[in-house]
Amino acid sequence: MIKRTIEISREAAHVAVRDDQLRIVREGQRPGEGASIPCEDIGLLIVDHPQVSFSHHALARLVEFGAGVVVCGSNHQPAGLLLPMGGHTEVVWRVSDQISAPKPVRKQLWKQIVVAKVRAQAANLPEDSAVHRRLLVLAREVGSGDPKNVESQAARLYWPAWMGEQSGPPFRRDTDGNDPVNAMLNYGYAIFRAAVARALVGAGLLPVLGIHHCNRSNAFCLADDLVEPLRPMMDARVRQLCRRGHDSLIPHTKAALLERMTATVRYGDRSGPLLVALHAYAASLAECLAGRSGTLLIPQAVDPEEAPPA
Repeated sequence: MIKRTIEISREAAHVAVRDDQLRIVREGQRPGEGASIPCEDIGLLIVDHPQVSFSHHALARLVEFGAGVVVCGSNHQPAGLLLPMGGHTEVVWRVSDQISAPKPVRKQLWKQIVVAKVRAQAANLPEDSAVHRRLLVLAREVGSGDPKNVESQAARLYWPAWMGEQSGPPFRRDTDGNDPVNAMLNYGYAIFRAAVARALVGAGLLPVLGIHHCNRSNAFCLADDLVEPLRPMMDARVRQLCRRGHDSLIPHTKAALLERMTATVRYGDRSGPLLVALHAYAASLAECLAGRSGTLLIPQAVDPEEAPPA
């Protein structure tokens, strides 16, 4: 079943649940009015308005149905995430596998992630470009654990070429989001991160225990690991919007970015919506950590609309 991503950002509202239906009641509406959505259909609820209120019952039922709740701050970027507390029947065993996974296994998993990310970055560039060809060469040079830091080398090549030929200086990636395009990228990445964290919890894994990221103040190290090869999907969507004249983080743009969550992707020998693929991705990681598999089912974009121009 395809889960829905719901965003509340245009106006003040009260969020409640009645008969396991999420009710979004806006100012001037009566409690029985407003939008109604089955809780079981919701994958992510994103709240980006300072005058949205919640009932405790609404938050509890959402996470009980497996939804994640993302709260955005004053800069409109996700600031907090409420996730279900497990529910997987083998959660203790899976966390044990996660903790005891040998270092060589973690390094091989990180290699797969970096290779997939660099190849996805190359796919965002015209095939006849020098940077595209160089990225494919770099992807073949990734070693176990990426000792040469190919991920960083690829980024230095990719970002100046990402927007293609344009007037002015080449694009520069800014994680602080101090310009509209970087703010759009940051928003999209954060939503991907939240969705990956939700899938990890659903697979009985702890998002805090990464295979490569290990910042002691980061509660989502594993989500940050798995989101890396997904980032180029959001890059393609942001570039597409910019080329159509949408270069600011407004409700219309955010809605377009959120559409990426239901876009068709390929994972292994299957294809389907990204939100569904993320669960297979997380489950494949659990199998790798348990020693039953050596291959991650990393989602890959297949939407022809996202293909770079010739």
